[in-house]
Amino acid sequence: MSLAALLIAIFWLQPRTMSYFGLNLLLNLAVPIALATIAQMFILCVNELDLSIGGFVSLVACITATWLHDTPLLGIAALVGLIVAYALLGALIHIRNLPSIVVTLGMSFVWLGLAVLVLPTPGGKAPEYIRSLMTLKPSLVPFPIIASVVIAGVVHLFLMRSAVGTVLRGAGGNPRSLERAGWSLLKIKMSMFALAGFFGVLSGMALVGLTTSADANIALRYTLLSIAGVILGGGEFVGGRVSPIGAVIGAMTLALAGSFLSFLRLNPDWQIGAQGAILIVVLALRVLISRSEAKR
Repeated sequence: MSLAALLIAIFWLQPRTMSYFGLNLLLNLAVPIALATIAQMFILCVNELDLSIGGFVSLVACITATWLHDTPLLGIAALVGLIVAYALLGALIHIRNLPSIVVTLGMSFVWLGLAVLVLPTPGGKAPEYIRSLMTLKPSLVPFPIIASVVIAGVVHLFLMRSAVGTVLRGAGGNPRSLERAGWSLLKIKMSMFALAGFFGVLSGMALVGLTTSADANIALRYTLLSIAGVILGGGEFVGGRVSPIGAVIGAMTLALAGSFLSFLRLNPDWQIGAQGAILIVVLALRVLISRSEAKR
C-alpha cells in the first residue's frame, strides 16, 4: 500500500517517470537496499538485531572495487571469509549469550576500519561482469523490478515454504520447543548469520555495480534502512515473524522516498528528517490497520 501510494504521488508530481526509463532510474538503488534488508531480516528472524550491516556492505563494496577487480581469487577468498566471519559472530552471540546490539555495534567499527584499510580514498573500479549485470536493460520490465521480484520470490520459497525455512523461523518463534525436538540452536543461528553475510555480500557487489566505484562510507545508512525495511514490510523484532516479500517492498518504498522528496524540491538538509517522518507515519498506519483487523 505504501509503495503504491508513493508511486502514485511521484507519477503525479513528475509524469515522465511513468515510463521504462523513469522507473529504471527511480528503482535503480532499490536492489542493493533490498539485499541488505533481506540480510537484516535473517538476523531479526532469530530475535537478534544487526547494527553493523551498513559497515559490512561498505567493506564488501571496497573489496569488490579493488581486490575482486584486480586479483579475483583474493577478492573471492576475502568475501567468503566475511561470510564465515558473520557465521562465527552468530556463534559468539549465542554461546556467550551476548546482546547482539552491542556486539554488532562494535563490529560496525571493525568493518569500517577494514574498509578504510582496503580503500583509504574513494575509488576503485567495478568488475565488468557485475557492472554488466546491474545495467541490464530487459525488454518491457526494468531490471530493478525483475531483480526485486526474483529476490523476494526465492527467499520466500526458501524461508516460508520449505521445511528448512520452518525450522529456521522456529528458532525465533519458539526456540525451547525446537531445542527439545533435537535441533541445535547454535547451528541455526550460525546459519542465519551466514545467510545474512551472504546477502550482505550480494548487496555490496550490487551497489558497486551501480556506482562503478566504492568508498568506505558508501553504505553506512543501510543499517537503519534495512531495519526500517523489514519492519515496514510486516516484520517484527521478536517471534520470528518476518516477510521476505514485505521486506523487499519495504526496501523499495524507502528507495522511492528519497526521489519523492527530491521531486517536492525539499532542501537536501531536510530530506533525511522528512524520510524519517514518512516512515513514522507509514508504520503508525500499519499499526492502526493491524489493530482494526485484530478487533474484527
